Amino acid sequence: MSRKIKLIWDFRGQDAARIAEHHEIHLKEFIAIEKFPMDITGFEIVNELYAIAYMVVTDENMIQVRDALKPHRGEVYS
Repeated sequence: MSRKIKLIWDFRGQDAARIAEHHEIHLKEFIAIEKFPMDITGFEIVNELYAIAYMVVTDENMIQVRDALKPHRGEVYS
């Protein structure tokens, strides 16, 4: 079984939560268009000025998604 990678986009400022929530919509659209087998996405509000949006991909899809969507960082998803 392949390793899962959580690709993360960071948003900062007063509108961070709203932007992260909206960014997740675009991640879901990308998954539908590209017909990816995994559809794990989400957003998290870290504090009032910092939020993230994320998408989980497999090792096989990571390069393709990274090059297309330019996440800020990634980590192994467990």
